[in-house]
Amino acid sequence: MAVVIIIVSLCYYLVQPVRTSRVVFLPAGSVASIIAYLNANGMDVNGLDRYLLKFFGYPQKGWIDIGSTQLAKGDLLYRLTHAKAAMTEVTLIPGETREIFFRDLAQELSLDLKRLDAAYEKYAPFEDGVIFPDTYYIPMGISEEHLVYYLVGRSLARHEDLAKKFFGIYNPKKWFRYVTIASIIQKEAADETEMPIVSAVIYNRLKKRMPLQMDGALNYGGYSHVKVTKRRIQTDKTRFNTYKYRGLPPYPVGSVSLAAIKAAIKPARKEYLYFVKGKNGKHIFTKSYKSHLRAIKSVNK
Repeated sequence: MAVVIIIVSLCYYLVQPVRTSRVVFLPAGSVASIIAYLNANGMDVNGLDRYLLKFFGYPQKGWIDIGSTQLAKGDLLYRLTHAKAAMTEVTLIPGETREIFFRDLAQELSLDLKRLDAAYEKYAPFEDGVIFPDTYYIPMGISEEHLVYYLVGRSLARHEDLAKKFFGIYNPKKWFRYVTIASIIQKEAADETEMPIVSAVIYNRLKKRMPLQMDGALNYGGYSHVKVTKRRIQTDKTRFNTYKYRGLPPYPVGSVSLAAIKAAIKPARKEYLYFVKGKNGKHIFTKSYKSHLRAIKSVNK
């Protein structure tokens, strides 16, 4: 009779409703310490649950997705041992710089920016342009080093796959020269249809040993969204200042889309050397400086 009473009482206990956050953090440690942590943070668990939990398995670690904010005590204990990691999504848009992306990551995921930068320096071969623009699904509570290792590793694998698709081999130095060109195209082109034409201008200028003179190259790092002024052109002494220095910047000026990479690999067959943004947001491309001046005059009317 006593056994029946215990079983009935236990069944009644396990169906009692419990309120909880949908996403729960479980620290590393013993079952007792985990139960104590959850109780201290407002979850209705107690010493009895410490023993019941062992029948379901061992609690997960880190952030987990319980799946509901109200469920039976038995369901809660089961999910503490079987729930999947809680995920969040982060998005890197084409053209954005790694520096701005990491600032956003640090803020959104409560991470240490210096540790993110240190991990990137450890794993990435170039200061920017390595991480592919995409939406990434990240386990909550991930460390800075593991996050950067994942982002860089996955992106480098994609770079290698694309290089082999286009050229049959992967030569990082040669490939990232295309990525550098693509990063300027990404900044300069009004849309994807203009990308091969902007690419043609870049190659034509490089061939003639003309400075690229493109504002997009100066939107590197923390200057991603800063308007390029005459003073900036006069004072910036880095190799990203393509008004002062011939050739390409030392590495990509931001993330690049597949369309920009394709344009860098296969530019349009055009003889254009200049372009200026028109009133409709699209660019006017010209072959001579004289025609370029006329285009500028027409835009400023």
